[in-house]
Amino acid sequence: MAIVKQQLLAFICSLLFVLAWYKQGNIALVAGVLFVLPFVINQAFWVCLGFIIFSYFRIHEAFPVLMPFKIPQLLALASLAGLFWQLWLSRDKLEWHPLQTYLVLFSCWVLVCCFLATNRAEAFANFNGNFIKILIMVFAIAWLPTQLSQLKIVPFFLLISGLAIAVLAIMNKANGIGLVEGTRVTISRDIGSMLGDPNDLALVLQFPVAFALAYTFNGKVWLRVCCAVILVILIMGVIATQSRGGLLGIGCGIFTILVLKSRSFVLPTIITAIGGIALIALAGISDRASGGAAESGVDESAMGRIYAWQAAWRMALNHPFSGVGLDNFYFNYYLYSPHWDGKNHAVHSTWLQILSETGFVGLVLFLLVVIGALRLSYQLLQSLSLHYMAPFAQGLWLGLLSFSVGGTFLTQGTTWPLYILIALLLALHRLTRKV
Repeated sequence: MAIVKQQLLAFICSLLFVLAWYKQGNIALVAGVLFVLPFVINQAFWVCLGFIIFSYFRIHEAFPVLMPFKIPQLLALASLAGLFWQLWLSRDKLEWHPLQTYLVLFSCWVLVCCFLATNRAEAFANFNGNFIKILIMVFAIAWLPTQLSQLKIVPFFLLISGLAIAVLAIMNKANGIGLVEGTRVTISRDIGSMLGDPNDLALVLQFPVAFALAYTFNGKVWLRVCCAVILVILIMGVIATQSRGGLLGIGCGIFTILVLKSRSFVLPTIITAIGGIALIALAGISDRASGGAAESGVDESAMGRIYAWQAAWRMALNHPFSGVGLDNFYFNYYLYSPHWDGKNHAVHSTWLQILSETGFVGLVLFLLVVIGALRLSYQLLQSLSLHYMAPFAQGLWLGLLSFSVGGTFLTQGTTWPLYILIALLLALHRLTRKV
């Protein structure tokens, strides 16, 4: 077809859509979606990646001008359409890894715990609104990519998104916007964003730090320099949150990459110890309203964690089989905490969160997932040491270790980081299994 005829046909179709929209807006919208559907199916992985970027980094909440466009919802629908179509076409080529079995068993147990929760409405609200999305996207990321080139560019999007959030956090800190306890930075706290909690903000930034570390020590000089600059900005963002869990996660990542590069434990230990002291000093944790130097003995922040951990243990003892239910720790804090200061608190520990909300059975299944992910990650780290995807494998390894360390002080058992890492691990394993 000649170019003039193509342009004429496109103009006529556009005119018909305008008229249809004027008369019947909803019908025109559905018809428009049908025309976009082939593109969505063909680019399903990138649509899925966009949904994860917006959901994990909360881009639309960090930049509220994007909220009216409902981008996460649109990307979620497009991702599901692309996923189901791709799965139908390639149903005979799907691969199943034992790690996926552990994940499904844990997810099923979480669902059982929702039925047995002390507050079933809250448990199912979290399961339907958050956890089920995470589970679906694990399989989407694991199965949708068809080439390593697709995975190779994923860290770029993670670093750019993390950089945007870190820069915004630093700007808020400089301008005194959304500070809690007088010194700890937040983002979009006034609209109830997840980034409005400094610990959650540190958690969000901790994920891209792992890949920034990996690519700072690998690749071409210009790439290393760019990643080093991004790494510094990300660390500055975490420092602004004054989150000790976030700083521990960063310290773990730095120590691990130094061990990988030096094949020694002595020098990395010394460098990490000195760097950790410097980070704590730069973060100004001693100036915090809670957990600062003004508090004698065990500070208020540390005691708050201890009280929360005691409450989690009591919940597990009282509900050893299924716990109190998904996302129910906060609502049961008053009943189980040995100390009440007038408000409920988060558990501030991934392991105790899983224990208190899903019982000892849930904790065992969750540990199987984490240990399985660590094992697979280490296998990929070894087998791809001379492969061009080695930096990507190192980033996944660093991310899992940072999760394991930082997760001891941050509540991230049923949030995105671990599950994105698992999905990327499964995809990398599937695409490199013949290497």
